[in-house]
Amino acid sequence: RPSQADYLRWTSQAAKPRQRQYHSPLIVSDGKQRFDGLRRHVGLPALIGPYGRTEALERIVGQHAGIFEKPGLALEVSAAGGDTQAFAAVLGGSADFAIGDATMVQMSREQGGPGVVVGTVVQRAHYFGVSKNLEPMSQPAEFAGLTIVTSPEPNTNFSVAKRMLESADLTIGEDAEILQVNPGTEIGAMLAGQADMAIAYQPSVSSAVAQGAQVVFDFASYVGPFCNTGIMVLPSTIENDPEMVQALVTAFEEASRLTYADPDFAKEVAKKEFPDLDPAVVEAAIDAQLEYRIPA
Repeated sequence: RPSQADYLRWTSQAAKPRQRQYHSPLIVSDGKQRFDGLRRHVGLPALIGPYGRTEALERIVGQHAGIFEKPGLALEVSAAGGDTQAFAAVLGGSADFAIGDATMVQMSREQGGPGVVVGTVVQRAHYFGVSKNLEPMSQPAEFAGLTIVTSPEPNTNFSVAKRMLESADLTIGEDAEILQVNPGTEIGAMLAGQADMAIAYQPSVSSAVAQGAQVVFDFASYVGPFCNTGIMVLPSTIENDPEMVQALVTAFEEASRLTYADPDFAKEVAKKEFPDLDPAVVEAAIDAQLEYRIPA
């Protein structure tokens, strides 16, 4: 985890701002995202409440710190209904970039379509198994007999749950059940008794813990590092404007380093973005993100 000195040394070597201003539409992969001002065209998953995510913490930190503006980027951010819709916006030409499940690109390429992942925003599983009646578990074989609630296929928490059940020789529909609900409502379904365990994101995980639930499975440590959430773009965009693409990726890297170096700043800007959330829940959510090294 970089120190403040590491961050200052890295930023001192950054390129000076370009004169050109890039208007860079991005699409967020969750329909509950709320933005204002310039942020109206891109699909970035972020801190959403009450049942949302902190997976684009770097985006929030970067915008509040003015990091994206330094190379002339003017982000226009909007929300999509999920990873599929976010990448579809790029394919359809209504956004330059999408931030979401990087497997969207792989699935496109397998079908002969375009797509490139140019950066990683989330480098570990950023969801947790949460329950109000189960004890902590360490192996997927312990999911036998459970009903697990996730977002719909092919969202990441569904795909990972399916793969882990299969790897434990558990048959979905016989040995365990997966209940698919709208992204962001997983915790609510679990608390309502529709499932034994929810695979959900921060800050809703911390909110559920405050209501008496507990984290019963740590996906971040079990799965290990991988490109969970990527910055997705078309090859034509890279070819036509490589400077814009590099500027966005570099800005995310700088924002990530600042997030780790100054978690208090990350907490403060998150509270400003989501004033309706309990400040203690926001702080706990960001502490968990950094403890498990989820931001890339």
